[in-house]
Amino acid sequence: MEEFLSSCQRAVQANTDQGPGFHVVLGNEACDVDSMVSALAYAYFLSKTAHSEMLVVPLLNIAQSDLVLRSDNIFLLRQTNLSPDLLLFRDQLDLQALHRNGNLCLTLVDHNVLPSSDSNLEGVVVEVLDHHLLEREPSSSCPVTVEMVGSCATLVTERIIQKAPQILDQQLAQLLYATVVLDCVNMAPAAGKVTPKDSQYAAALEKRFSTLPPRGALFQALQNAKFDVSGLNTEQMLLKDMKVVSGILNLAISVLYVTLEEFLQRARLEAELSRFCQKFGFDLLVLMTISFNESKQPIRELAVFSLSINCREQLSHYLEQAPNPVLNLCPISSPHPHITAYEQGNSLASRKKVLPIVKDFLREQDANGLIRDSEEDEESRVPPTPMNSLVDGCPLDDGLPHISAKDLEEKFSKMEADCGRK
Repeated sequence: MEEFLSSCQRAVQANTDQGPGFHVVLGNEACDVDSMVSALAYAYFLSKTAHSEMLVVPLLNIAQSDLVLRSDNIFLLRQTNLSPDLLLFRDQLDLQALHRNGNLCLTLVDHNVLPSSDSNLEGVVVEVLDHHLLEREPSSSCPVTVEMVGSCATLVTERIIQKAPQILDQQLAQLLYATVVLDCVNMAPAAGKVTPKDSQYAAALEKRFSTLPPRGALFQALQNAKFDVSGLNTEQMLLKDMKVVSGILNLAISVLYVTLEEFLQRARLEAELSRFCQKFGFDLLVLMTISFNESKQPIRELAVFSLSINCREQLSHYLEQAPNPVLNLCPISSPHPHITAYEQGNSLASRKKVLPIVKDFLREQDANGLIRDSEEDEESRVPPTPMNSLVDGCPLDDGLPHISAKDLEEKFSKMEADCGRK
């Protein structure tokens, strides 16, 4: 894998209009572990099996500077002895320029339709491999494999084992195996994410490579890494898991994997939040924290920041009075005059539940000509939220045995998603 990735870097650095062009394997904009590994593994597979003059290149769909926000990605790379310096990122290869010169084709993994900012590239998509709800229009020129398995890495593993099992080595197997185990919540049926195909190919990798790390320990280590915010500054903590709603007022909801008390004690916090809002053009910040007590029961807290007293008070009051769901907010003391803080009694109300409340607030303000809701503006300048973050979820109120408290975050969101589909 190292040799392949190094050759990709050399090819990109030597890119000329006269070259054969690039067949880019592109993950989604969130660039979670599944998206990263699927892009790396499937590009490697294509490089060994495809018959084309185009150079196959895996591309992580984030800027290089944003990788620090994906602590579990970095952990897995290091665990498999892959240097992050070998990876190629979206800001290192100009897809639009390649497209204009007729030197680009795309394979999409872990998503099946391009965002609006890349919609003009749809004509060069030649294949799709994904496990999300199908949004793509059928086309005879673009084979689409979409199966609702727990992890896109499962589909990549299936393709490799069926078509080119000889390319599997310990390193590639561990990348794929770790991703499936992480996405499928340690392969636990109670989590509601694992499917028979996920189990089949996880077992196939275990059988072929007996020296793979123990499943439980691997899952625990990846989960711990996912929620590790040590070493991140305030801006990075806010960006790590953030959703944006833009309109006349621009608002962001950030998930923080620390207690609210700990976050509010950060030095010069209000000044940093103010700079953050100025940098990204936000009028309001909603801060949602998730932590756990000694009994591993979830504790959620919520805070609203704005330098505008009216904005802060209006949104705070709206959240307090929200009927669906009722958040059961209880005001708590805040050491900062521009931050309104709450305990959140409804511990199942993740950001996925709070976001519609915020949008309703914006719509009601729009009736007075103050705020408009803009769904499209959610594709913002900030890194998208990982697919396996707080936005997603899992049907576990009480968690699983042998899974740490932090793991419950993913489970809550999946539960909400499953209930919404019924």
